[in-house]
Amino acid sequence: MSDLSMFEQKMEKSLEALKTDFTTIRAGRANPHILDHLRVDYYGTPSSIQQVANVSVPEARMIQIQPWEASLIKEIEKAILVSDLGLTPNNDGKVIRLIFPELTEERRKELVKDIKKKGENAKVVVRNVRRDAMDDSKKQVKAGEISEDEQKNLEVDIQKLTDKYIDLIDKAIDAKSQELLTV
Repeated sequence: MSDLSMFEQKMEKSLEALKTDFTTIRAGRANPHILDHLRVDYYGTPSSIQQVANVSVPEARMIQIQPWEASLIKEIEKAILVSDLGLTPNNDGKVIRLIFPELTEERRKELVKDIKKKGENAKVVVRNVRRDAMDDSKKQVKAGEISEDEQKNLEVDIQKLTDKYIDLIDKAIDAKSQELLTV
């Protein structure tokens, strides 16, 4: 009998990647994770902002970035400005503040569309894993490793696993969409 855990791990990774992706979507409230993919030059080494500064959320719609070295303020500002965050940093020479404006209804709808698109991409990954698992079971039958009855049972299990992860992805999409629409 084939081991489904390898395929389940791939499906789980797809779901985790989607959830991580969702943390970078700006929902009108400050979330320090939107800075995760930004890099600044720190003595010739690309470093995340969290590695070179203290990042905090003093208010619901503000992120405060306090670099450990004042010379990094310009680098951090530049990284934020060239990113796709759509935020303008304010600094007082010691601290950078990112103020999150209220989301317009139009922007919320755009973000929900983006969430659904990312969710569909995650579902495609899960379906590709299912296809690989099905192909694997067919190869095992040809190689005489499992019987056709075992293959049928395996395919049922693969489909149940796929349905489970598609459902989890749908729930993640719904939760993130609701979060955006009720901010």
